[in-house]
Amino acid sequence: MAERSYTRRGRSHSLARLLQIPFPTLRHHARSPATVLRAGRGAGLSPSCAAMDEEAKAGPKPDSNANAAAAVEAAAAAPLPPSSSEAAEREAKAEGAAEEEGEVVERLVELVGEIAAISDFRNSYRRQFCNLSRRIRLLVPMLEEAKEAPAPLPAASEAALRRLRDALHGAGELLRLGSSGSKIFLVLEREKIMKSFQDITARLEQALAGISFDELNISDEVREQVELVHAQFKRAKERSDSSDDDLFNDLISVYNSSSSANVDPDILRRLSEKLQLVTIHDLNQESLTLHEMASGGDPGAIVEKMSMLLKRIKDFVQTQDPEMGAQASATDISPKDNSTCPVIPDDFRCPISLDLMKDPVIVATGQTYERGCIERWLEAGHDTCPKTQQKLPSKSLTPNYVLRSLITQWCEANGIEPPKRSAQLSNAPVSCTAAEHNNVFELLQKLSSQNLEDQRGAAGMLRQLAKRSAENRACIGDAGAIPVLVSLLSTTDVSTQEHVVTALLNLSIYEENKARIITSGAVPGIVHVLKRGSMEARENSAATLFSLSIVDENKVTIGASGAIPALVLLLSNGSQRGKKDAATALFNLCIYQGNKGKAVRAGLVPILLELLTETESGMVDEALAILAILSGHPEGKAAIGAASAIPVLVRVIRNGSARSKENAAAVMVHLCNGEQQQQHLAEAQEQGIVSLLEELAESGTDRGKRKAIQLLERMNRFLKQQSQAQAQAEAMAQAQAQAQAQALVQAQGQADMRSLLPTSSHIPD
Repeated sequence: MAERSYTRRGRSHSLARLLQIPFPTLRHHARSPATVLRAGRGAGLSPSCAAMDEEAKAGPKPDSNANAAAAVEAAAAAPLPPSSSEAAEREAKAEGAAEEEGEVVERLVELVGEIAAISDFRNSYRRQFCNLSRRIRLLVPMLEEAKEAPAPLPAASEAALRRLRDALHGAGELLRLGSSGSKIFLVLEREKIMKSFQDITARLEQALAGISFDELNISDEVREQVELVHAQFKRAKERSDSSDDDLFNDLISVYNSSSSANVDPDILRRLSEKLQLVTIHDLNQESLTLHEMASGGDPGAIVEKMSMLLKRIKDFVQTQDPEMGAQASATDISPKDNSTCPVIPDDFRCPISLDLMKDPVIVATGQTYERGCIERWLEAGHDTCPKTQQKLPSKSLTPNYVLRSLITQWCEANGIEPPKRSAQLSNAPVSCTAAEHNNVFELLQKLSSQNLEDQRGAAGMLRQLAKRSAENRACIGDAGAIPVLVSLLSTTDVSTQEHVVTALLNLSIYEENKARIITSGAVPGIVHVLKRGSMEARENSAATLFSLSIVDENKVTIGASGAIPALVLLLSNGSQRGKKDAATALFNLCIYQGNKGKAVRAGLVPILLELLTETESGMVDEALAILAILSGHPEGKAAIGAASAIPVLVRVIRNGSARSKENAAAVMVHLCNGEQQQQHLAEAQEQGIVSLLEELAESGTDRGKRKAIQLLERMNRFLKQQSQAQAQAEAMAQAQAQAQAQALVQAQGQADMRSLLPTSSHIPD
C-alpha cells in the first residue's frame, strides 16, 4: 500500500508555538506515528539558519566559527511577534471550552500513551528527551486513579488538569521532533530547542503544582510518586542544561569549508558519532527528513546547505567503511578492491537518498532522481520537485539513459560492480483511450498501403504521436506498429525513411518497445539507414542505436550487426549533431568489452585524436570519454600509443575542462603501463607533464586526482630509475677511465724499464 501523508493543523501550530519558529509544519505518516518537520514558505526561515547562511556567504574570516556562533546565538534571541502567541492561546482556549469535563482525564491518558509510544531519541539531546518522556510516563497511575474521582470536578482541579493537558500536548510535539526531526537541524537550532525544554518543563511543573490530590482521591503511594516527579520538574526548571558547544562549532566549521577536501576528518568523525549518523539507514532517513522540510519551499537554500553538510558526513562514513554501501539495499555497489573506496561524483547521486543511482529518471523540471526515491515521494502526495520546489506540471518519469551509461563507465573505471536496476513490475503508462487506439490503427492501415503519399503521411503522424507522450509510445507499440515501421526502413523515399527511423527512435524511449524493436529485426535496417540515408536519417539512426544499446544484451547484437564502422564514419564526416549522436552511441557500445576491438579496427582512434585538436568542434569531452574506455583494451592502448597521442593528451591536461583533464589522465595511466611504459613516460616528461599532474592532484575532480597521483607515482619511479641508471653509467665510465689511466701508467713504466737495460753490443761473451 502506498504510504500517504496528511497534516494535522493543530499539532503543526503547537510546534510552531513551541519552538517560536514561524515556518515548520508537521507531516504524519500512516505507517508510523513519527512526526517529520516540513519547511514552510515565504519568509518563514529560522533565524538561526538564516544567520548561518549569511555567515557562509561572507566567506572565510578570522575566527569564522566564533563569528558564526555569535550570529546564530544573536538571531536565536529574536522573539516571536506577540500576535502569533495570542492567536495560539485563543486557539487553545477555544479547543478547551469545547471539551466536556469528563473527557479531560481521558484525553490526558491518551496523550501520555502517545508520548510513551515515541522513542528512539538518537540525537544530541537524547538525555533531555529521555528524561522528559520518563517523567511524563510516571503520571499514568495518577491519571488512572483520577478517572474514578467524583464528578463534577471542582473548578480549580479541572483548570489544573486542562493546564496539564496543554503542557502534555506541547511536550508530545517536542518529543516527536526529537524522534523524527532532522538531527542537523536540532543542533543548529540549539537555543530554541533548549528554550523549548525550559518552557515545557515550567508548564508541567506549574500544572502539577495546581493539582489537588484530595479532590482527585489520589492514593498516598501514587501521591508520593507524583510529588517526586513534580520535584524533578521543579529542579529541572531551575537548572539550565547546556548544549554541546563542540558539536555546534564542528557543524559550523564544516559548513564554512569550501570543499570536502578542506574538512578535518576528525571533525567529520565526531559529527558522525555524536549525531549518530553511522549507518546507511541513519543517513538516508536524515536525507528524507531534510527533503520533507524543503517540500514547502527553501528560500535562501537553507535546507539545501544542511543537505550539503549531510553529504560530507556521508562521504566520510562511506570512506571509512567501504562495505557500508554494499550492505544497503538502496545501493548495489560492491568494490572489487576494498583497499580504496572511490568517492561518488555528486552528479551520480540521487538528491533524495544521496546514493549512487541505478535507475536515474528525469522529472518534468529537468532534475534527475533515483526512480524508487522519486516514486515514493510522489506516492506520498507531493506534487513538487524535491530539489527545486517547483510545481510539477506532470508526474511522468523519463529514463536518463546518458547518465546511466556514465555511471556504468565510472563504476567499471573504479573497479565497482555497476548497479543493477530492480525489475519494474508495473511501470507501464496509462492505457490509451478507444479513440486513440482507432487513430493508431487507421495510421497503420495507411502505413501498410502501397500508396507512397499515405505511407509518408502515416509515418510522419506516428513520428509526432510517439514524440508527445509515454502513453502514445505504449499505445503505438501495443498496436503492432513496430514491425510495419521496420519493414519500411529500406524504402527509397527519403522523407518516409526519415519519418520511420525517427518514429522508431521516439518509440524506443519506452522500455517495452526496446525489446519489440530488437525482436522485429530492426537493427540491420537501422544500420542500412545509417550507411545510406540522408544526414537527418543517419543522425536519428545513430540516436536510435544508442537508445537500444542501453540494454546490455543489445550492445552485443548491435556490435555484431556492422553498426560500429558506420558510426565511426558518421563521427568522421557527419554534421555536428550527427557527430554527437555517433559519439554517444559509440561510447555506450564500447562499454561492452567485445565491441572495443571492433571500434579500434574501424579506425576510431585517429578520428578521436583529430577531434581533440579541433577545439572548435565542441567534441573534446566526448572524444576523451571514448578514448578512456578504449585505452583499457590491448588493441585500443596500442592504437593510441602508435598515434603519438602523448603531446595531445598533455595539451588537454594543460588547457582542457575538468572532465577532459580527468579522462586524459585516465588514458595516460593506461599508456604508461606495460611494455611501452618507459617510452611514454619519457615523452610525457619532455612535454612538461609533471607540474600539470601536481596541479591536477590538488584541484582536479576526485577521479582526476586519483589518476594524477597514480601517474606521479609512476613518473617518480621512472625518474628514480633514470637517475640510478645515469649514476651507474657515470660510475662505469669513471671506472673505465681509471682502468685506462692505470693501464697507461703501467705501460709507461714498462717502457722506462726497457730503456735502462744495456744494448746487445755491451753484453760480454
